[in-house]
Amino acid sequence: MLKNRTAVVTGGSRGIGRAIALELACHGANVAIVYAGQAEAAAQVAREVEALGSKAWTYQCDVSDWTQTQSTCEQIIVDCGTVDILVNNAGIVKDNLMLRMSEEDFDQVMDVNLKGSFAMTRHLTRTLLSSPHARIINISSVVALMGNPGQANYTAAKAGLIGFTKSIAREYASRGVTCNVIAPGFITTDMTAKLPQAAMDKLLGLVPLKRVGEPKDIAHAVLFLASDMGRYITGQVLQVDGGMRI
Repeated sequence: MLKNRTAVVTGGSRGIGRAIALELACHGANVAIVYAGQAEAAAQVAREVEALGSKAWTYQCDVSDWTQTQSTCEQIIVDCGTVDILVNNAGIVKDNLMLRMSEEDFDQVMDVNLKGSFAMTRHLTRTLLSSPHARIINISSVVALMGNPGQANYTAAKAGLIGFTKSIAREYASRGVTCNVIAPGFITTDMTAKLPQAAMDKLLGLVPLKRVGEPKDIAHAVLFLASDMGRYITGQVLQVDGGMRI
């Protein structure tokens, strides 16, 4: 399905990013794994990708840093030759109520979650435009569509990502490049594992399917949009949320 195509996955060392990298590799894609700080975790994902018969590369990069993303993307192009799929998945949370949220916490979340996607997309634009199968997939969140107390920074960044995606979809459509958003709901990750049980129960009460999603649920959606099955879809938000926002 994705044989001889190369994917770049940011935040690819764990959680949703890891699941995406492995799902794409399982269907033939070579994968460049971009990670912030967990070198061994990224190396393990690379080994798992290679065990599936695909090539893997790892790159440590702070996606909020313009210079780092530029040099990283340049090295990716040198190593991989081309990029066909970009999955902007890297993200952080620094939750707090508005009255207690610091400027630093707001800026850091915006820089990683929104500016990071802009930086990676900008630096890989030329190689993506030269690919006959180019796909850009940005990972947002269902809270970008509904708001969430204590996450003004996170929801603002993830909502901004939706507007960014729609604009890029229009800009790149004439070159055959699709650009879409996946908005996960309540998914089991390191972030959700830290939630108190009471908070977990409250969130589950909002999910009509009455269960937490898994990283592979998001990975399956990415595969669909990255493959030829999604070639006529662009500028869309695909909610993978168990019905949270019906």
